Amino acid sequence: MSRCVIAGAAEIGDYDRIKPLLKTDDFFIFCDGGLAHEAELGVSPNLIVGDFDSFQRPDTKVETITLPTAKDDTDVFYAVKEAIKRGFRDFLLVGCAGGRLDHTMVNISVLLYLDSQGCHGVMADDYSLTEIISGTAYIPDSFAYFSVLALDEELHLSIRNAMFPLENSTIQRAFQYGISNQVLHGRTAEVCITKGTALLVKVF
Repeated sequence: MSRCVIAGAAEIGDYDRIKPLLKTDDFFIFCDGGLAHEAELGVSPNLIVGDFDSFQRPDTKVETITLPTAKDDTDVFYAVKEAIKRGFRDFLLVGCAGGRLDHTMVNISVLLYLDSQGCHGVMADDYSLTEIISGTAYIPDSFAYFSVLALDEELHLSIRNAMFPLENSTIQRAFQYGISNQVLHGRTAEVCITKGTALLVKVF
């Protein structure tokens, strides 16, 4: 099954950062205002979803799902649920971070939802790649920084091959000190979580 790429309406300032992440066999869902990114991303939607409160509903033969304005799901959340119904398990979210903080936070919860459904999701913005991890993750030294944020009350973990290593340590949700770590040059950092769930942010 190919990957599903979902484009939201948040600003993308550096399209050259996002475009190399896209694959020719991706399935593209554009959500409402995310259609403003179509030309710059250089891809066409396979599916359009939205209530069209921020972008005019296009006159197109592309499959389009029109949603009511008053609803529980955001356009992005609905698109994710629809893609899961269609069998997708691997997701890339673009245009989903930045701008309104509430929408960014909801899209982080989309990553949590994907994880709860046995799917994998990555959210890409101008600065970073963000994903949910609960086991072991590896970070190459091509990233400038990485941060590990506890999503549960306590996160038990080890971090190796990094400027600030941890061994059998705890990060509390109320005290997030796992910010702006760096991979040792020529190494691959390893984040090994033994209890809890984390948000891993890899900064370009």
